[in-house]
Order: sequence, then C-alpha cells, then structure tokens
Amino acid sequence: MQKDSFERIIHFLLGASWGIIFFGALFTFNIFITFGLFLALVATIFFIIFSLFFLLALDAFRVNRERLEEAKKQTKILEKIYAKHTK
Repeated sequence: MQKDSFERIIHFLLGASWGIIFFGALFTFNIFITFGLFLALVATIFFIIFSLFFLLALDAFRVNRERLEEAKKQTKILEKIYAKHTK
C-alpha cells in the first residue's frame, strides 16, 4: 500500500522521538549524576515522562488521520446507498 507524505513524516518523527528519548535520558542522567544518584534518577524519569507525552501527541495525530480517512470512506459508501435509494 502506498503511504502518503504525512504518514512517512509521522513515522519518521516517531522513530526519531524514540532515539531522542533514549539518548536524552542518558544525557540527562550524565548531567545530573554530579548532584547525586537519586537526583539523577528523578531528573531522568521526569525527562522520560515529559518526552513520552510528545510521543503520545504524535501518535494521536496518526490515529486522528486514520479516523478521518475511515470517515471519508464511510461517507462515500453512505452517499452511494442514499443515491441508490432516492432514485
């Protein structure tokens, strides 16, 4: 099935987001480890939670786009049924 440019961009951004979350968590941990292990773990967990919200937002864009495409298909089918029964 041919993917449109919107899907390609969203999938690229989803993959890049996972990489940013992983390396960002590692970077955050390395920055805050100088202040103590507990603070480093807390800061890293906050970073991961904050980043996962952005990941969920990207996934919501994808789901809403799929819902819109499905609604368009259903509308076309309903228009055909309506046209068939109103003749």
